[in-house]
Amino acid sequence: MTTARFCLVLHGHLPWVLHHGRWPHGEDWLYEAASETWLPLLGVLDQCAAEGLTPGWTVGVMPILLEQLAHPRFCGGFVAWLTEYEARAEADATEFTGRGDLHLAWLAGQHAVRLSLQSELFERIGRSIPGALAAHAAAGRVELLSSNATHGFHPLILHDACARAQVRAGLATSERHFGTRAAGAWLPECAYRPAGHWVPPVVHTDARERAGVGELFAQEGVRFFFVDTHLITSATPIAQREDGKLTPVFGGGDPELGWRSALEPHEIAENGVPTGLVAFGRAPVVSEQVWSADHGYPGDGRYLEFHKRHGMRGLRYWKVTGAGVDLGDKDPYYPADADAAVQAHADHFITLLEQQASAHEVVTGGRSATICAPFDAELFGHWWAEGPQFLLEIARRLQRHPTLRPVTCSVALTEAPADKVAALAPGTWGANGDTSVWLHEGLSFYWESAYRAEDRFMDLWHRVDWENQPRCKELLTEAGRQLLMLQASDWAFVITTEGAIDYGMQRILEHFGRFSDLCNGVEDAWAGVAEDPLVAEALRWCRFTDPVFPDLQLGWWS
Repeated sequence: MTTARFCLVLHGHLPWVLHHGRWPHGEDWLYEAASETWLPLLGVLDQCAAEGLTPGWTVGVMPILLEQLAHPRFCGGFVAWLTEYEARAEADATEFTGRGDLHLAWLAGQHAVRLSLQSELFERIGRSIPGALAAHAAAGRVELLSSNATHGFHPLILHDACARAQVRAGLATSERHFGTRAAGAWLPECAYRPAGHWVPPVVHTDARERAGVGELFAQEGVRFFFVDTHLITSATPIAQREDGKLTPVFGGGDPELGWRSALEPHEIAENGVPTGLVAFGRAPVVSEQVWSADHGYPGDGRYLEFHKRHGMRGLRYWKVTGAGVDLGDKDPYYPADADAAVQAHADHFITLLEQQASAHEVVTGGRSATICAPFDAELFGHWWAEGPQFLLEIARRLQRHPTLRPVTCSVALTEAPADKVAALAPGTWGANGDTSVWLHEGLSFYWESAYRAEDRFMDLWHRVDWENQPRCKELLTEAGRQLLMLQASDWAFVITTEGAIDYGMQRILEHFGRFSDLCNGVEDAWAGVAEDPLVAEALRWCRFTDPVFPDLQLGWWS
């Protein structure tokens, strides 16, 4: 049997929330993500280093999240948050003891110990989560990805120049924080748009040609990204690459060569031309076993229940218990039981990998599989408290496995380069595999605002001599930051899912309003008229609330 490659991909993202609310929507999101996901994942990587394991993760911390994790407000606020929650745990222990619930009191004490250790870890890494990740990358334990600057949703960005700016700003930001240029990128929402004909859904009715995602990233030197399974299984074969030569392929492609298999990377062609950019498809059986709401591991009754807290903003002390069990009927959590579940699920996961690799080898007549499993990083630790321990157990099992190797995506492509060139249809990993989560009747107002902002920005970019007018350049640059913030896919997502409708609406209106004020200032400066006092106030406010992308260049919109 050949040796198959396993690529675990973790995608970490949160929109910019510093200075934009606390609880239930705002900075607490960021502090919870740091405490429940990023520090535990760093703890796993530290343990791997101690045991001599090479987990081979490919990790994407989105540029806008990097900006937050490196910001002084986060660093100070997170220390205060950890201190607050350690005190909460101690108060809970006292409360539970007073009413004779000694098991919950013990759990509260465990929470206090965990939070204290996290405070120590955060200080030990110099309060720099990005720096700690970069150190693990330098040691070869992980590979770091980049992405669009603010998680802009490519399929619905109006102008190619604005899509290109998202890519360039994102790559530059990742390089600034990590010190190296990323070879791979995460497509926000795994959303791929091919090159070709397109009619905007609102504002404009004219058909236009636009660049594909492959072209946008390939032009900036990116080598690979990730798409959902259905984009690979429905791909249109273009050519087979062998010994440096391309041979046209007609029809569906030979299954024995791995065509349309999510277990083999495919090079992307746009307008019939190979881009050199490779797409990894999500391995469905493996991925769904972890995150499926119906049969995924996190739904096991022994694991910590995410949705039940002790009081408002409180800590968690109860277990899932069972499917459909009301929150009021949840049983207390027992860590030893959860540890046993982790061991069993890690064994089962390895078996799944073996089965997938073996089945692929049989179908293809001996080709080795590249099993790519991409997940939201917050699944591990935040949504599924035991998730980081599960990843550690997977790393331990794979380290000594005879036919499975955990590797980063760049290593996978070095060992098994993509030899198939295919055209992909548009698609996402969202509901229905399309854009419906981010585009429906209730979101028309958002896309109208975003498109009018894009139009106005590009008009000023072309019409105003900002290169030789310092005030115009200053204001237009700040307007560019607000445009990037407005384009974040998060606002449409939280409105559609009803997770934070009020917050999404608020952020859209805030960014669009300040963008408009700044553009008014550009108009005034270019016309040589007295500047509206509101412009200076908008500039001051933006620099205080949204101090992102300090190296932003207007040339990125070229």
